[in-house]
Amino acid sequence: MGEWRRQHNEDLNDLYISPNIVRVIKSRRMRWAGHVERMGEERGVYRVLVGKPEGKRPLGRPRRRWVYNIRMDLQEVGCGNMDWIGLAQNRDKWRTLVEYGNEPSGSVKCGEFLD
Repeated sequence: MGEWRRQHNEDLNDLYISPNIVRVIKSRRMRWAGHVERMGEERGVYRVLVGKPEGKRPLGRPRRRWVYNIRMDLQEVGCGNMDWIGLAQNRDKWRTLVEYGNEPSGSVKCGEFLD
């Protein structure tokens, strides 16, 4: 007869081979940021990307800007010291970086695929 045993989240992820939802969210956020960056400064969406939240701040930590989130995502991928705004202008390189962000960390070095 079958045996019951507890399985950890990592084991279940390996078993079902589903994408890590956090990585998917971060890569889509990076993809959106590259799209908006290529739009130009005159668009309203660009102001959301680089703008600073206005109004009285509620208690707790300060509101985080989109640009800070993108920098944190790039840092987690290992590309934190990169000029992402200049890189986003090149659609092919940016797409490669976003796809790399969806891979497990440490599988490739950041500079290897951007040469």
